[in-house]
Amino acid sequence: MIRSFVFSKGRLLSQDLTLDVLRMVLYEEDVQIWVDVEQPTEEETKGLLEGVFNFHPLAIEDCIAISDDPKADDYEQYLFLVLHAVESASDGFRPTELNLFIGKNYLVTYHQRPLRSVASTIERVMKNPLAVARAPDRLTYTLLDFFLDEYQPALDRFSADINELEQTALQGPTADFLEKILRHKKEVQRLKQIVAPQHEVLARIGRGEFRIIRANLLPYYRDLLDRLVRINNLADTCHNSLINTLQVYLSVQQSQVNHVIKVLTVLATLALPIIAISSFYGMNLNHFPGLGPTGWTWPAAYAWVFGITGATTLWIYLVLKKNKWL
Repeated sequence: MIRSFVFSKGRLLSQDLTLDVLRMVLYEEDVQIWVDVEQPTEEETKGLLEGVFNFHPLAIEDCIAISDDPKADDYEQYLFLVLHAVESASDGFRPTELNLFIGKNYLVTYHQRPLRSVASTIERVMKNPLAVARAPDRLTYTLLDFFLDEYQPALDRFSADINELEQTALQGPTADFLEKILRHKKEVQRLKQIVAPQHEVLARIGRGEFRIIRANLLPYYRDLLDRLVRINNLADTCHNSLINTLQVYLSVQQSQVNHVIKVLTVLATLALPIIAISSFYGMNLNHFPGLGPTGWTWPAAYAWVFGITGATTLWIYLVLKKNKWL
């Protein structure tokens, strides 16, 4: 799907033009163009990137191919950016690649999955184009502003999950608790791998390395850089919280093991007299008290020894079973 917007002096003139019309409008004076490409066909990609804008083949190749690394390439007439948005999914963080071609009078955004940042920017453009569509670099800033906003819901969900894990670690971990911690630790590490490399891209823009970004907008891009630093710091905080939760979990587990060992030691100590007596009379049954012509019979003696031993063993078993130590 290809959506296009044509502006002049901040006013929206037309939208959703054909590729042939876009090719002609591109060279008109005082005209700004934004083209958003979402899940395009091969024919649409070739017709737009090659036929209309005539981008460099290497830039087109990087745009089409899925890349894990953000980048910023200056092609003199335009700036090509590769960035990654983050969305919260049931199985963790889901990155979505966003490619941007920023020219003097145009902005081309290319992505395979729908992005809330693009939808929010389109909504802003429709409501107040004068505030955001006066130039491609200004429109790019608005888009990246919404782009970084997408990190917050994912971080909020992740922080809530960590708080829940912390409470569970103190109240009594479940059997899959360790698996949950390791899974969340892997997610936050993945988030850091997404956020950290983009820092360098925004830092280069904020330093004014690219002429396509006007000097008066550099403070705005540096503000985006500061927000990305805060996001990375939040990711570090989440990572440290998970490590602390894991340590609490291991401490609780060790405390429970120590408690069980203590109880078993007490039970073993209490069983020593029974073991000693039964062992002694098991080897020397002729000396059993009262055994003889006027005392207990042999069956009664055996019943006494086996009975007291069996009762004690059963009692120990029930205690272990009741405390779920078996």
